[in-house]
Amino acid sequence: MPHPPGHDEPPPEYPGPAPAYPGTPASTAPAYPHVPLPPPPPAYPAVLGPAPNPVPEQPQHHPHAMDFEQRRVHLTARQRGADATALSRLLVQVPAFLCSLAVVTGLATALFGSAAWLPVTVWVLSGALVFHRPTESFLARRLLRLRVPTAAERARLEPVWREVTARAGVDHQRYELWIEENDGINAYAAAGHIVGVTTFSLNHLPNGQLAAALAHELGHHTGGHAWASLLGEWYAQPAELTWRAIRGLSRLVLRVARVISLPATGFLVLLFGCGLLAFVAAAWMIVVPMAVAPYLLALVNRRAELRADAHAAGLGFAHPLAGVLHTMRAHEEARYAAAGPRTPRTGGLAKLLSSHPDYADRLQRLQPYLDTPSPR
Repeated sequence: MPHPPGHDEPPPEYPGPAPAYPGTPASTAPAYPHVPLPPPPPAYPAVLGPAPNPVPEQPQHHPHAMDFEQRRVHLTARQRGADATALSRLLVQVPAFLCSLAVVTGLATALFGSAAWLPVTVWVLSGALVFHRPTESFLARRLLRLRVPTAAERARLEPVWREVTARAGVDHQRYELWIEENDGINAYAAAGHIVGVTTFSLNHLPNGQLAAALAHELGHHTGGHAWASLLGEWYAQPAELTWRAIRGLSRLVLRVARVISLPATGFLVLLFGCGLLAFVAAAWMIVVPMAVAPYLLALVNRRAELRADAHAAGLGFAHPLAGVLHTMRAHEEARYAAAGPRTPRTGGLAKLLSSHPDYADRLQRLQPYLDTPSPR
């Protein structure tokens, strides 16, 4: 049929199949002589053996590594209080407070006369600074040698702390997190809102054990141990400083008398001894409790540690806390071994003055909580 002008004729149809390239089958691609074809893969048997270079197995999940997911937090109505341990601490330190009050009153009377009541009242009310945030920050930096966490440290610490406070029903913003540059496993609860942790604990403990340490310190705060301890120490400072001054002056006088003559030394010793006996006889109701106060305070401190352990275990951190205690005991044994066999162990009177119970005692108290599996 004719085509319209301007259009070419269609190409003629070739009879039969399309021509193939010379030397190659019609069903294959053209072969270029300068590029050799790869050899066919070897035929593997039906059952394959182990791979020559197997992929190394991933390290096992640490038993104390927990998954802390964000969830709704139900805060308790009672965020913190004062348990029997905190009240006992305050009661034990009453004699020291009375001695400090006598020292402050005498000094204020000598300096201000009839207006002595004003500095005495200011000193009594100064205990409220324990809960003053700027004062706490000053104490954390200057007294406890703590610092503010870096951005990376806070990113590591915040999720763990939020999990601990969420389980306790406590507002996590109520407390401030601090860091201590230390190569030991430790954490701190101080004043009214300070929670500190060492760099070693932050960088080496799995998050479950880190949470257990923080839950232990939170137990000190919710039980009132931290503020009661600092409050008692604050009110005992005038009496303690006065006692240190008296001891220092006595040693100085005895050294001077020893240089002058031996009879003068004996006379001064007799004079000081008689004065001390007279003071004890006149104020035995304060002197005797102050003499046994260090042992009572150590006993109260050990009770506070056991209560804080129970608090952490009650939040579900019994197994990680036991792991922390085992690690701390191993570090202590390593230190004793490195120091040599002649290094004396803590015992006798030193144990009565120790602020922490033995690791064996703490682990034994955790045993009822260890019978249940650790939550994830």
